[in-house]
Amino acid sequence: MGVLEVKGVDKRFGAVVALENAELEVRRGEVHVLIGSNGSGKSTLCKIIAGSVMPDAGEIRIEGTVTAIHGPRDAARSGIGVFYQELSLVPQLSVEENLFLAALPRRGPGMVDRAAMRHGAEAMVERFAAVIGDGFTLDTLIQNLRSDQRQIVEVLKVLATNARIIIFDEPTSSLDKRQVTVFFNLIRELRDMGRAIIFISHRMDEIFEIGDRVTVLRDGRSVECLRIAETDQDALVQHMVGSRIAPVSAGHRQVRKVFDDTLLTVENLCGHRLDHVSFELQRGEILGFGGLHGQGQSLALRILFGAEPATNGNIRLTGISRRSSNPADAIHKGMAYLSGDRNRDGVLLTRPILENLVAADLTKRKRFFLSPRGLVHKVSPVVKRLKMRFSGFAAPISSLSGGNQQKAIIGRWLTTQPDILLMDDPTKGIDLHSKTDLYEIMRELAAEGVSIILYSSEDAELIGIADRILVFSGGRIVQQLEGRQKTTFNLYQAAYGVTA
Repeated sequence: MGVLEVKGVDKRFGAVVALENAELEVRRGEVHVLIGSNGSGKSTLCKIIAGSVMPDAGEIRIEGTVTAIHGPRDAARSGIGVFYQELSLVPQLSVEENLFLAALPRRGPGMVDRAAMRHGAEAMVERFAAVIGDGFTLDTLIQNLRSDQRQIVEVLKVLATNARIIIFDEPTSSLDKRQVTVFFNLIRELRDMGRAIIFISHRMDEIFEIGDRVTVLRDGRSVECLRIAETDQDALVQHMVGSRIAPVSAGHRQVRKVFDDTLLTVENLCGHRLDHVSFELQRGEILGFGGLHGQGQSLALRILFGAEPATNGNIRLTGISRRSSNPADAIHKGMAYLSGDRNRDGVLLTRPILENLVAADLTKRKRFFLSPRGLVHKVSPVVKRLKMRFSGFAAPISSLSGGNQQKAIIGRWLTTQPDILLMDDPTKGIDLHSKTDLYEIMRELAAEGVSIILYSSEDAELIGIADRILVFSGGRIVQQLEGRQKTTFNLYQAAYGVTA
């Protein structure tokens, strides 16, 4: 019997099935690895265990007893600690204060035991003393630390809770090799003390170094539980994707010849968690950005569009150095950006459909005094091409479905006649029919000479529509896939760092 058992857990978000009859058993004194492709349900399952998401069905047992976890406090009281990828530190507080935010030592009612807090903090920090770097003391404010030092604090913060079940979600993403070595030694100590550890990583070498058993999730289901010592990297990837063959997607198309001229050259592009990214983009090419979530794909697109700063690197358009300082600058240079997060980066929800359609063109051409009739005349061909249906241009864009809102954003950019279209997970959250329409639009634009860079969290979509796929891992491009190499199996081999 495991110290933690998850049985028959279901979770749906609207029409999306995140988990279906998911199962997990974690034993005392083991490091249990949880792996799966994008959208497999890893994060949802961990959030259910941690109390931040409520399941639709199923049960959680701790030490054999059914335990109701209705929130993070319930999880903490049940002995569950969580390290998330998104750090939850308070920038204005010191290292010491952050370490004990969740579990302040007391010396009486309402009284914090400062001496005990200091002693405990010193003992924990001492573990990383050799690799923690300059400028790190217990009194240092979090806002003054490097990203790797903040990650160390987040790790130590979880350890300070003395939880008997600990979830580590990508804990090494900002650590260097020496820091990872120290952290893994801590993990082994915790294991030897009888703690149960759930470990999520996208690095296959880490999985095989630190893991005891592994549960593979696919399409929201637990498909396999294996001893790490009794499997290999290829077998795990095959369990994740279900086959070595890429599935047929709605966007699948025949390989075609793109235009010969290079439109965009990116050299050694660096930014926050983006490390020397280099590639070329041909005119009329659909270039895919693949890999697991959060590996730098979206950041690279936002840097290209001038929405995030670059710390280094060069961007050339048709051979001329043209790094964009802001989105308006990028628009003038012939770039367009389409986000999957329509509420943040896309639609102006309270404004009419017409205003949403012409916003980018007004920015590019500074035509602020065109008549409404003139604006309607300008956007009507685009609306017809996109097969948009609505009651009138004066209607608020919030009256449209998600798919039609996304079409409106594409229409906004088509009015600017872009040379390069940057698409950041553009089909996220829209229906299959709308997805099919978007695939067709992308094909048509590429045939007309528009170059497209597409990041998609749906692997089949990326494989089906992209001419080439650049696989990202840890902020770097680790592999290029094209032709028959474009399979889900090869994509996840590269994403998890599996060596041939």
